[in-house]
Amino acid sequence: MRQTNTKSLIGRLLPATATALASLLFATAHAAAPGIAGPTFALTAQPAYLSQPDGQAVYSWGYGCTTPTGHAFVPATTPAGFCNTMQVPGPTLVVREGDSVSVTLTNGLPASAGNTSILFPGFNVTTSGGVAGLLTREATQTTPVTYTFTASSPGTRAYYSGTQGDLQVEMGLYGAIIVLPSGTAPTNGSCPFHNNAALPPNSTGTSLVAGTERDFRLSPTGAAYHLTQSCYDREYLFQFSEMDPNIHKQALVQVDACQAPGAASGCHLNVPTEPYNPAYFMINGRSMPDDMDTNYAAQYPHQPYNGNPHMHPGELVLLRIIGQGRWQHPFHEHGNHVRVLARDGNLIVSSTSATQLAGPLLFTTTTTPGQAMDGIFYWTGKGLNWDAYGHRPGSAGDPLAHLPCTPDTNGYNTGVAARTAVNYYEWCQDHNKPLQAAPFGDVAGGGPATLPDPNLFTNGAWFGGSPYLGPDATMRATGPTGTTPPSGTIANPPASEAGFAFMWHSHNEREITTNNIFPGGMLMMMLVDSREFVIDESN
Repeated sequence: MRQTNTKSLIGRLLPATATALASLLFATAHAAAPGIAGPTFALTAQPAYLSQPDGQAVYSWGYGCTTPTGHAFVPATTPAGFCNTMQVPGPTLVVREGDSVSVTLTNGLPASAGNTSILFPGFNVTTSGGVAGLLTREATQTTPVTYTFTASSPGTRAYYSGTQGDLQVEMGLYGAIIVLPSGTAPTNGSCPFHNNAALPPNSTGTSLVAGTERDFRLSPTGAAYHLTQSCYDREYLFQFSEMDPNIHKQALVQVDACQAPGAASGCHLNVPTEPYNPAYFMINGRSMPDDMDTNYAAQYPHQPYNGNPHMHPGELVLLRIIGQGRWQHPFHEHGNHVRVLARDGNLIVSSTSATQLAGPLLFTTTTTPGQAMDGIFYWTGKGLNWDAYGHRPGSAGDPLAHLPCTPDTNGYNTGVAARTAVNYYEWCQDHNKPLQAAPFGDVAGGGPATLPDPNLFTNGAWFGGSPYLGPDATMRATGPTGTTPPSGTIANPPASEAGFAFMWHSHNEREITTNNIFPGGMLMMMLVDSREFVIDESN
């Protein structure tokens, strides 16, 4: 273990500060599902150090690109990226269904680590080069190995080392492969953007309240599989793993000993991997709050991917989730359940209809080691029992306070006239409903909650304040004499973007710590932005 620049762990924050934390950190830090496009890849396995929020740099191994340049980064809207010779997780490999995929692996690990390899579960792999191993052919320090297979079906899958997995996977040798469906549209329809609301495709610019927004989906069809039921508007890849720093420390000590002058010829590692006591719990190779920084952030040269999802109300968000490592992680997505589409690229459909999805609705997406799942998350505000947009019936001189809500057949405000409105996809049954039961200001009474008197509690830099969604929502709800604290923080004043933050985290309490300090570990935020805010995932 070696020290790097010490970084505060935000241990001073209170749990109730989730909204402000998200508003402050998320304004320019987005995610999408970045990777490199195939079908031909050249990877290397090498050592480097991974950063942790407690200031530690942990000796690790990872897959990376043999050369840092010459790669096609995806999504296509990503202007730049990097693919170092070592990263954790390894590069996300993005291919098309039917592609003949070739992955050549070079072994750049210390000689004492021995051979290494890659397994691609779910594919019929042929190999060349290297030497025979227990599960597949392996790359030596002098002989690369090439794995070839056909991307036979769409979906998300894991790849990881097939050599001494208890050590090499723990050290960081794992990654994801995404197979996109072939064709130009699903077989039973099409996938317009924004939850099939007949909006123009984002690739040509969808009109929002302010500005335009581009399409960051990887799939050219807008669907994860060959069904319109798998259409989505945004996608995020999350790989969950844990790390026992004692194993990494012992590996480093033994590597250094084998490389020291006078070391015995043929010196090999003999690192015990039990008992197993992980102290770091990571999403895409980073722990909170690092996972909410941008993709390809310079301060994490070997941890390029973040965990920072955004959405607008009503959008369908595709979650690509992989359990890497040795433990199950019961991850809970606040705000709604996740409807599972598929596991390991196998679409879950009814036994009586190939077009009827039959995946479970999960309260927590339990990540089984080595297993991948695709699921859909959405949020609309339905069921809050108050007007989340802060409309006030009878308010004079405020046109936003009188925004109409015309329900469609499902009860949402999605008509043509609403497409550029702040309250697009509002649940109309709650339109104009007050939040407060006994307000101090001029908000009509009768709502389900009573907010505290703002004169009696702190409204500092780490508190979002407003329970309303959208720009100037506090003013719309309370008026100039209202007493609800303004939304926004130092980074986001009340007149600009103000979203709802849902904390997404492991339900194993120990796993939302970093070296036993809360908050940290497997924790991130889903920020729901109203339509005035342009979500830019290009970093």
